[in-house]
Amino acid sequence: MAQHRTALHAVHERLGAHFTDFGGWQMPLRYGSELAEHRAVREAAGLFDLSHMGEVRVAGPGAGTFLDHALVGRLSAIAVGRAKYSLICAADGGILDDLIVYRLAEDDYLVVPNASNTATVVTALGERAAGFDVTVHDASAQTALIAVQGPRAASILLALLSAEDAGRVGPLKHYACLRATVAGTSALVARTGYTGEDGFELFVPTAAAPALWAALEGVGQGAGLVPCGLACRDSLRLEAGMPLYGNELSREVSPYEAGLGGVVALAKEGDFVGRAVLQRQQDAGVGTTTGRRLVGLRGLGRRAARSHYPVLKDGVAVGEVTSGQPSPTLGHPIALAYVPVGLSAPGTRLDVDLRGRPEPFEVVALPFYRRQQ
Repeated sequence: MAQHRTALHAVHERLGAHFTDFGGWQMPLRYGSELAEHRAVREAAGLFDLSHMGEVRVAGPGAGTFLDHALVGRLSAIAVGRAKYSLICAADGGILDDLIVYRLAEDDYLVVPNASNTATVVTALGERAAGFDVTVHDASAQTALIAVQGPRAASILLALLSAEDAGRVGPLKHYACLRATVAGTSALVARTGYTGEDGFELFVPTAAAPALWAALEGVGQGAGLVPCGLACRDSLRLEAGMPLYGNELSREVSPYEAGLGGVVALAKEGDFVGRAVLQRQQDAGVGTTTGRRLVGLRGLGRRAARSHYPVLKDGVAVGEVTSGQPSPTLGHPIALAYVPVGLSAPGTRLDVDLRGRPEPFEVVALPFYRRQQ
């Protein structure tokens, strides 16, 4: 499979990155110690290249109505300058992708799918656009995405802004965005994040990415900013209880099983793809009274569970781990897993089969980690 490279690939090579294939992209897995990178994000700040993510522009007089039809949420209700987490589902209710939608103007939206699903999302949106006054444009190749995450992220970013822009970006709310000039580059600045910490995402033209990265590195040196790879991004999002497509989410998973029923706007006007099946699932209590549900597991021993390990109750397999590893912040193993609804209450004791040996775990409320405000 051919591997795409981001505009920052040479920068990552210079920094000594260890690379991995992720969604068809050659991406930095770590630069040195993934544990040190994880801790830097929790205690100071981390710098991420997320240019493998997709950027799809949806524009036109019918943009809001179209997205209400194409996705499960009510995107027409987003205020200009705000963002919303949503899902795009198949007609059978299975999840094609989870994504973030930004409303840039009255009739202009930015949809950000996961790297491995960008082509799927673009195709699905194109097919679903029939009959709507809207255009769907894949701007991924022309767009780079750099993220600064951690408690010092705001001070680092503000140092690269004019006084006027700093006065606008500083108070920017969570799940909001605006345009600003960062180190001389026009950027869409968003405040969403996938680490459980405060942070910003900077969408810029691909050619501008190396200079912007260098500027962020420069001002962040004295603040503990370090470049971070996908390994610590995964451990950070797991501590924050955030799902990863391909692990917790897939075509075989219902939003209700994944604990994302609140994202599905069954009360919105008009039809949307997957509505009939999702309505039946909600009525049947899928994920609440019947079926399975995604839960957090805290290890009571020292050994960590990993993806696809069986979850046991009284020695019988009842579920499966989707993500798991030791938590650098909390100091004990954590995992996400699908288990029967009847075994999903916090405090429920379960075991995970770790290569033939049962290890004790306990169901806990998510997220595992929540930053202090």
